[in-house]
Amino acid sequence: MRVVLAEDLFLLRDGLVRLLEAHDFEIVAAVESGPELSHALAELDPDVAVVDVRLPPTHTDEGLQCALEARRRRPGLPVLVLSQHVEQLYARELLADGSGAVGYLLKDRVFDAEQFVDAVRRVAAGGTAMDPQVIQQLLARKSGDDRPLTRLTPREREVLEEMAQGRSNAAIAGKLVVTERAIAKHTANIFAKLGLEVSDDDNRRVLAVLAHLDQGR
Repeated sequence: MRVVLAEDLFLLRDGLVRLLEAHDFEIVAAVESGPELSHALAELDPDVAVVDVRLPPTHTDEGLQCALEARRRRPGLPVLVLSQHVEQLYARELLADGSGAVGYLLKDRVFDAEQFVDAVRRVAAGGTAMDPQVIQQLLARKSGDDRPLTRLTPREREVLEEMAQGRSNAAIAGKLVVTERAIAKHTANIFAKLGLEVSDDDNRRVLAVLAHLDQGR
């Protein structure tokens, strides 16, 4: 799997290269600035891009904007964005076209190699990988004024958080130590209470849930 990596801190960039190569990814470019990232994405046609939000020369959201521009040129280009802090605006921009193959993780997740590599693979396969802290903030802000969300049971909220991060029913069942059939029942209840169309497609249902949580922002 061919990866373009963009990170301006040398030690972190080098560490990510070594980590991904150890898990059989091919790093076709490891760059440190927005212009280098734009060139690499345009010329190398990677399977997935792993991109720091803040890159030179602006150190604002240069990495994110380069990735979004690349997705406009090549719809569906898988992009996993890394950020130091939770910025819901970044999540919204990534999810705006509704096509999936996107992820948004805090840099702290990089230190959990298994979780980080799983997120890269999930995004490269067309799925969605959202940081748990992003989901928790969306849920917290909606709980006060969103009556359907308050109808969820504590277990359904647990399932919703896992679902919104991009996990399948089987993965959620394994984490919560219940049967997959029980998770299927919970997800059906969640979609009914939120007024969303039930879908068996993992990525489509993640996007539907995130769109609901993001309404009115």
